[in-house]
Amino acid sequence: MKTPATDQTETTCLPILSSQAQGWENILVEQFQHPTGEARGDYSNEHVIYLSLARRPVRLLQIQGGKTHAGLYGKGDISITPAMTPFFARWDGDDHYLQIRIASRFIQSVARETLDRNPDSLELIPEFRTRDPHIESIGMLLLSELKHENLGGRLYIESLTNVLAVHLLRQYAAAKPRLAIYEGGLPERQLLQVLEYINEHLNQDIKLADLAALLGMSQFHFSHLFKQAIGTAPYQYLLQQRVERAKQLLKQTDQSIMDIAFLCGFSSHSHLSKQFRQFTGITPKAYRAN
Repeated sequence: MKTPATDQTETTCLPILSSQAQGWENILVEQFQHPTGEARGDYSNEHVIYLSLARRPVRLLQIQGGKTHAGLYGKGDISITPAMTPFFARWDGDDHYLQIRIASRFIQSVARETLDRNPDSLELIPEFRTRDPHIESIGMLLLSELKHENLGGRLYIESLTNVLAVHLLRQYAAAKPRLAIYEGGLPERQLLQVLEYINEHLNQDIKLADLAALLGMSQFHFSHLFKQAIGTAPYQYLLQQRVERAKQLLKQTDQSIMDIAFLCGFSSHSHLSKQFRQFTGITPKAYRAN
């Protein structure tokens, strides 16, 4: 896990689930559930999003950025605490929420590469109880990945992290940036360059940053143009190609399914089986037997 160190934060409960050990870069996602209590702290290097998962509304007192808010938080309600903003929270009743911490240096990098603006002037605005279907959707997708131990792969997590970063900049920055829109997809030469790279590195940990760097563009714009070009997101294409390679090896070799999983870039036999079944409707063993 490559997230910056945070200042001391007083909490009373460990997370139920955490991406700490899953190697996600620039983002830490944790699910919490704990009884009545309070917490205070100050994350100097991370922006923090809280997404309520509570089945019943919880009365919550929050203080951040010199402002106070008290009210009921229900499922889907969101609050945002920018980096270097001291916060305090007290809740009455059992609370259940998702905490998303995204590195401020990553947000700055996205601002510079994607929005072409000076990151030194970047400032996010604290938000109390608000609704944001886009953040809620990304949060639930991240939670699903957390529960399934990153079934979609690192490229998928990086894609979600980039989309979240751009959304935060567009909707919650003090000065609203303008995002350049590129249409038409990747030129054929660039697309073939990326597809060839993916094909040659299927057994490796392919990162979104690696693919974008091939073409000298931001990760967000690369993802947008790649999907325009072939109709599918980079992480989806990567999974498809890994499954196709597995199908080829299952039919043409007698290697074990575990060995084939590693040769195709899957983390385990079960990881291959889950993705293989999702794409083909049957298990690798059944496919080999047909």
